[in-house]
Amino acid sequence: MRVFIAFDGLCESFDILHGQTVYDVKQMIKDYFHIQLSNDKQGRRYLELIYAGGALRDEWVLADVGITLCSTIKCILKEEDKPAMYVFNAVTREQVPIMGSVYLLTAAVSKLKTLISLKCGFPVSVYCLRTLPGKEMYNCNALSDYKLDLGVTLRMDVWDGWKEFLSACIIGHTHNVQRYLSREEAVLRYQQKVALYMAAYFGHLELAEWLQKQGIRADEAIGVHPYREWCCETDHPDIAKCAIHAAAEAGQLLILKAFVARNVLCLLCQNPLGQTPLRICIRHSRKDCVLYLIMKMWSVVSYPKISLPMRIYIKVKKWLFVVQKHISTAKNLKWAAEFKTRVGDTVVVDGFTEPKMTSRGLHGLHQDQWKKVMGKSINLPFLNDQAFGSKVLGPQYITVRDRKGEKLKLPPVKQKSTYPAIKSNKVAWKSKDDDILKNVWNAQVPLPPIPNTCNNRPRHLTAPRAAFLLTSSLESFSKHCGRTPRENAIHCLCLASEFKEKPWLQQLDVARTLAKKTISNL
Repeated sequence: MRVFIAFDGLCESFDILHGQTVYDVKQMIKDYFHIQLSNDKQGRRYLELIYAGGALRDEWVLADVGITLCSTIKCILKEEDKPAMYVFNAVTREQVPIMGSVYLLTAAVSKLKTLISLKCGFPVSVYCLRTLPGKEMYNCNALSDYKLDLGVTLRMDVWDGWKEFLSACIIGHTHNVQRYLSREEAVLRYQQKVALYMAAYFGHLELAEWLQKQGIRADEAIGVHPYREWCCETDHPDIAKCAIHAAAEAGQLLILKAFVARNVLCLLCQNPLGQTPLRICIRHSRKDCVLYLIMKMWSVVSYPKISLPMRIYIKVKKWLFVVQKHISTAKNLKWAAEFKTRVGDTVVVDGFTEPKMTSRGLHGLHQDQWKKVMGKSINLPFLNDQAFGSKVLGPQYITVRDRKGEKLKLPPVKQKSTYPAIKSNKVAWKSKDDDILKNVWNAQVPLPPIPNTCNNRPRHLTAPRAAFLLTSSLESFSKHCGRTPRENAIHCLCLASEFKEKPWLQQLDVARTLAKKTISNL
């Protein structure tokens, strides 16, 4: 079969033998045009064949996808960069690719955590990074200190008992967020800040509104976990980021409007680099957010006898907020240090205390605490002959003791087989004492009739035998293919639908051919 290959402005003819795959055609094109292909840790350079708008896979035979004589196939040379490393998220169980060159491996761990936060939406104080062998990585060290290679996979672990809470924050489920909040007042306050930050990043408006009603401000820094309050001054710089900055980075316009409508101080709230939300949106090319913030920044606040530009109004508002805070502090001296670390609180010191960021869930954490309290693990006893103080008197009788210690005799246990045997279109129970139950079963739940003839099976096969063989075939197909027949049909239809330039009936023929090839390959 002769086909034409269009590549780089040229159109050359190639003779394809019957049974040759797309991979064989790519090798012919590579040798004919002297193309240099590569596949290493930094990236790969490869060929892609396109026919009728869909990309051809290497294992396909050209005739299987409806390519006929004298068809024209488009060939493209593609280049793609591979991620410098992968980060396994212990909460979502996903691998996050981190793009970059080999020079990323010489950067600090703190820079890598900033990139991960932009990808995942987690504040930097919520998680820590570890190598696959389990070595923890600290912010002040460089990645080269851990002898990492390109394409390495790191693990991102969160605080113990926080997996369920962070999962609820990702999907924006307000009731689950309330359910998994800590009972410690200081940790509770910190969790609410984290939830508002993640709600701003993922765009969960309902969760953000509820947290603001609880007194959490969008221009308030996330900070660190109360267990690490003692080292907050030397921790990661991004702990000073606020929820308004996360909304600006993610381009969540509705969240920005909700934050500004409740507190205009968010307009001039600066991140650790001194950037306002407007500058952050410009940097990340969030056009809609930029237009909204410009309109708000250059607006005027009018009162009955005076009108103030927004910048002046924000400065006055900030001054009033500071005064109110000082007045509240003077009235209640405990207000300023209400959520600060105090004597007797838990303190986590890197390298000295037991790690508390291992991504254990609430179930595992409570189970470990219960074992520590009891001193040993608790296992339920086996159901043997001496369980509950009972003795087996015979194969059919058993005795137990009541509250007064007297033995009680239970009625005999009738050993019957109650499973049905299929006979034609009725159910016959093997026990002779269950005639009444058999009649009721046949009257209320009749089985569908089994046809005696089938065009697709030999005549010597009975109906139960044919049904058994059909069931066995479907089970073996699912076992070897990894998909059910229905899922495989949907998969083949999805592949065929990529050929958008073909009519629907031709796409259906391609899907049939691919499904048959799947069975023949098995």
